[in-house]
Amino acid sequence: MQLFDLHCDTLYRAYTEKSTLFNDSFHISFNKTGEISPYIQCLAIWITDEYRGESAEKFFLGCVNKLEEQLENTDIKWCRNGDDIREIQSKKQKGIILTVESGAVLNGKIENISMLKKYGVKMMTLTWNGTNELGDGIGVENGGGLTDFGRKAVREMEKNNIIVDISHASERLFYDVAEISEKPFCASHSDSKKITPHKRNLTDEQFEIIKNSGGLVGLNFCRDFLNKRATNAEMYDIIRHAEHFLSLGGEKTLAIGGDFDGADIPHDMNGIESMPNLYELFLKQNYSQSLVDDIFFNNAADFFSKQA
Repeated sequence: MQLFDLHCDTLYRAYTEKSTLFNDSFHISFNKTGEISPYIQCLAIWITDEYRGESAEKFFLGCVNKLEEQLENTDIKWCRNGDDIREIQSKKQKGIILTVESGAVLNGKIENISMLKKYGVKMMTLTWNGTNELGDGIGVENGGGLTDFGRKAVREMEKNNIIVDISHASERLFYDVAEISEKPFCASHSDSKKITPHKRNLTDEQFEIIKNSGGLVGLNFCRDFLNKRATNAEMYDIIRHAEHFLSLGGEKTLAIGGDFDGADIPHDMNGIESMPNLYELFLKQNYSQSLVDDIFFNNAADFFSKQA
């Protein structure tokens, strides 16, 4: 099977736990991806809400150094443009795309968007759950929208071909992005609020707005987002969310955004090695293989190839 996953926190874990991208105790270990080809994994540098200012910038650079070290003497390709993505696809290889989780990484400096571009960042969530210089996350009570700096950052990200990601955004911030964005934007790891009424999930209207922008929504495997009773969450719940998004016309919008190594996952999943089972489960629901391949790889590959 083939896989393009929009979000994981494996690089964050490898850096903070002084470990590697080949740690078999993690949800994602590149040692455990043998059955998956081609495989492109978005590796997020997660800037938690404890990091602000210079510490956020320093943390980002530490993770970049870790990534460079980890990819040395491997066949894993760091994808920086559409040609890299197409090469991975045609040669059935493995690759990564660098992303950032939280605009706190900018340290309040608009010029740092150029720094992100320099280091190959292709997508950034504007917030995590709290407040940063760009605006409020979903964890802020009565959260506000984009700040003036946040509006400038969205425009500058688009100029630099860095995709705007609104997972974790407050509702007001989401609608501000929808109002001012000139390019497609994404929710890299969010599920359906209609199926599970969790604050981190998307309303039908939000999904429609992302779809109409030409963007992507990645199915999140966090058990709290998948099922009202989180401990009961199972792999089939992912399909329940997918079915609802597909009922809204999301055939070319839907992708995978598993949140591996950043969330508690369903009891019948172990990590990346469970993805072939999830793929087969989709096929058993009488979805066509072409549709399942679109969800698992093609939609994201096409999107990132055009935006790169």
